[in-house]
Amino acid sequence: MNTIIILTVLVVIFALTFDFINGFHDTANAIATSVSTRALPPRVAIIMAATMNFIGAITFVGVAKALTKDIVDPFSLNAFEGDTTGSVVILAALISAIIWNLLTWYFGIPSSSSHTLIGSIAGAAVASAGFSVLNYGGFTKIIMALVLSPLIAICAGFLMMTLFKLWFKNLNLYRTNKGFRTMQIFTAAIQSFTHGTNDAQKAMGIMTMALIAGGLHTGDEIPFWIRAAAATAMGLGTSIGGYKIIKTVGGKIMKIRPVNGVAADLASATVIFGATLVHLPVSTTHVISSSIMGVGSAQRVRGVNWGMARKIVTTWIITMPISAVMASVIYFILSLFF
Repeated sequence: MNTIIILTVLVVIFALTFDFINGFHDTANAIATSVSTRALPPRVAIIMAATMNFIGAITFVGVAKALTKDIVDPFSLNAFEGDTTGSVVILAALISAIIWNLLTWYFGIPSSSSHTLIGSIAGAAVASAGFSVLNYGGFTKIIMALVLSPLIAICAGFLMMTLFKLWFKNLNLYRTNKGFRTMQIFTAAIQSFTHGTNDAQKAMGIMTMALIAGGLHTGDEIPFWIRAAAATAMGLGTSIGGYKIIKTVGGKIMKIRPVNGVAADLASATVIFGATLVHLPVSTTHVISSSIMGVGSAQRVRGVNWGMARKIVTTWIITMPISAVMASVIYFILSLFF
């Protein structure tokens, strides 16, 4: 029992660390367009994003509940009472996800925290008990959401920018851009709120899985202390900022003007919040980057830096398998000690 409690405490610490890193890694995407167009100074944008992330994270729990049971049934991870396998699986997954997030943050690549976490959970679980441990119905549903959401975001960004071009084609460019720059303050706030409603849920689900695997919690209800802790960790992480990711998303995909920023923010926020309402975890990184690509395509296809886009997409593709392999290796190492 002492070992289980120690492992559970370690999982909570690493889950909050993951949420903290997620705060400055992924939240940068939410404010990238508003900072790049100078609608908001970086410090003000980060404070606003931290606040809205906290509010969003504390408000919803549906994604956390889905993550708790849809990838792996936490009750199936332990073969007998007192078995620590489930806790070791979750700890290995978190360590793997943190390593990948730090690597991609260091190189300024907007990788997906969702992909690395879900891939890591699957990899560690398979290493412990084989492929039969996966909940294929729920796992397939999550993978489909992760794959389809960027495509939906590209279409949403393209459609939003096309509508803006039709609605505002006869207006003075300077006045229009000035108005859109002001509007970006609100769209960036909405973007940060929706980020909190989806991304912070993942750490909540992981911590609840650890409690269930350790026999310290029953059911899939998310305890309030977990909600508050995860929201606080993400808010603090956001306050640190992620200027490398801001630079990539806010300028290297395409040259963003205020009208592009508003279109991209509204398109991606709609997709992310829609996923939250149906309890599906999506990659906010993928959705935001894809909506910017869609907006750029609607304005001028050649205006999109497709070389950078390919680099981002390549990272998206390799994240899940690399994370799964890393998590399985880490699981075998940890299992030597626990």
